[in-house]
Amino acid sequence: MNQFVFCTPTKVYFGRGVEAAVGETLRSFGAGKVLLHYGGSSARRSGLLDKVTGSLQQAGLPWVELGGVEPNPKLSLIRRGIELCRAEGVDFLLAVGGGSVVDSAKAIGVGLANGCDPWDFIENKTVPSKCTPVGVVLTLAAAGSEMSNSDVITNDENQLKRGITAEAVRPAVAFLNPENTFTVSKFQTGCGIVDIMMHTLERYFTGDADCDLTDRLAEGLLIAVRDAGRAAIADPADYHARATLMWASSLSHNDLTGCGKDRKFPVHKIEHDISGVHDNVAHGAGLAVLFPAWAEYVLSYDVMKFAQLANRVWGIEMNFDHPEVTAREGIRAMRAYFREIGMPTTMKELGIEPEDYDEIIGKTTAGGTTLRSYLPLGPDEIRAIYRLAE
Repeated sequence: MNQFVFCTPTKVYFGRGVEAAVGETLRSFGAGKVLLHYGGSSARRSGLLDKVTGSLQQAGLPWVELGGVEPNPKLSLIRRGIELCRAEGVDFLLAVGGGSVVDSAKAIGVGLANGCDPWDFIENKTVPSKCTPVGVVLTLAAAGSEMSNSDVITNDENQLKRGITAEAVRPAVAFLNPENTFTVSKFQTGCGIVDIMMHTLERYFTGDADCDLTDRLAEGLLIAVRDAGRAAIADPADYHARATLMWASSLSHNDLTGCGKDRKFPVHKIEHDISGVHDNVAHGAGLAVLFPAWAEYVLSYDVMKFAQLANRVWGIEMNFDHPEVTAREGIRAMRAYFREIGMPTTMKELGIEPEDYDEIIGKTTAGGTTLRSYLPLGPDEIRAIYRLAE
């Protein structure tokens, strides 16, 4: 197990009705004026925004609103948010929504606190040391951004989807009420299930030895998500299933399942350029297509680990004489599960054709960039993974 630092400063309020505590809680964190940041009309239509603003009003906290966050949150709206916050004297950001809304709020916080364009940190490959405090009222179990140190945004001028990783962007507080996910569509629920799994699996397959405790924490989370995912797809109002998915979303990306590991996240980085160029591709759907293909491509570098996952999570009997057989059965079981929960498993289902590959790969590997994995992934390797996903 490698050396590591584990810190999860996000204060979590979990359960029914927790959004009623938003106002007083934000005041206890020193908020003076709040940006209420959200996506489309669903948060308002569901009554959740009214509950949140009612709580802010009761606590005597003024606020301004900025809606319109889209999937793959856009830099143009983030820049508008920074300008609005400066003009209004905002000192606390409250995201009401899923991972895209949270990431948009984080990027606004980075720009506001550092007096610059948040894209500067991405271009310069530097790490922000401060961020205006962010709170979250979560409506989608998926990205785990409510407790993570990650912030992924899309520059809509050049279709580049890139991330900032910095401890400063971990939210100060998160309000997790599983009831707020009851109305999430089956497709978006499936995308969330995949994203939760991938945040753990990208930490699981790192090539690090002697991490059995961390591995077993990861496997337990994956099994719970596997079963809760089936239950939530069957009954969207299953509180216990939704609660499992919501808490797993947070635990999968707050680094608990990666302690002692050297996280690389190659599949996420490959997918980011697919959904950056093809904005209609949902992140979780892209991961459902790419991860099994990546697993097939790198299988020979860590056969026993892939066989271990197949056995412990997907219930495949271990073939000790030929563990690669077990490993491949596990990948097939994973693909079958993704299809079961309504996810695509081929590039064609994403609307990506072979003639699209060069443009996307060019963004991933610009300037001679290779992705860290079991082996460096350059243009030829990424193209081979795409082909395995056909």
